[in-house]
Amino acid sequence: MDLGLSGKRALVMSSSRGLGLGCAQALAAEGAHVLLTGRSGDKLEAAAKAITAKGPGKADFITADLTDKDAVNTLAKAAEEILGGVDILVNNTGGPPPGRMVDADTEILAFQFDTMVMNVVEMTKRLLPGMCERKWGRVITIGSSGVIQPIPNLGLSNAIRSALVGWSKSLSNDVAADGVTVNMLLPGRIHTERVDELDSNAAEKTGKTLEETREASKAGIPAGRYGTVEEFGAVCAFLASEQASYVTGSLMRCDGGAIRSV
Repeated sequence: MDLGLSGKRALVMSSSRGLGLGCAQALAAEGAHVLLTGRSGDKLEAAAKAITAKGPGKADFITADLTDKDAVNTLAKAAEEILGGVDILVNNTGGPPPGRMVDADTEILAFQFDTMVMNVVEMTKRLLPGMCERKWGRVITIGSSGVIQPIPNLGLSNAIRSALVGWSKSLSNDVAADGVTVNMLLPGRIHTERVDELDSNAAEKTGKTLEETREASKAGIPAGRYGTVEEFGAVCAFLASEQASYVTGSLMRCDGGAIRSV
């Protein structure tokens, strides 16, 4: 299936590794020109070269730290200079430290909210006018299955990412008539470095081995395994496609059936 993404311009946030990189790779595989972002210049450069070499799309990169107050301005300007505009925005941020909500530090909560919510809102606001003017655009925000079924020991993530659900749905209504879709993509247990870190943390807290912790986690997933970054990226590419032009205001799960609710 031709997803109609050849020549489209995509800004993918926090894409030096993990889910963000998987989305960038999938979009470029459909012919898009992607701009990678993150803090590690070496990782970004290597990823951009690999994506461009594989084709048919290509990749550039810019280093930026979303905890920096000037990050949004830096990235918005770079996207205009390098891409010439943005058709597809993939909002992605790192996650907060694990822990129980009852133990959460309010200063850390405020800091993470600024990074994970306010920067996403501001970045989207900066790029939406161009999409609306061209009557075509895609805003895809990576969240977590925790916004539907809160994940134990990830209190901050459950709370902060849930704020994006109402924002995304409300925004989708505002711009649907302009040909812009706005959706959230919710990963379950996708095998990334972040998941490895969370599993290691859980193993340490419970006194179990890392392998025991992983097997227990997989046992709670109907698919019986962790998902792959490639599987996740493929769903992102579909949401960005021409074929998904009537899919908006949705929460798209990619979790192997882990969420128990309908």
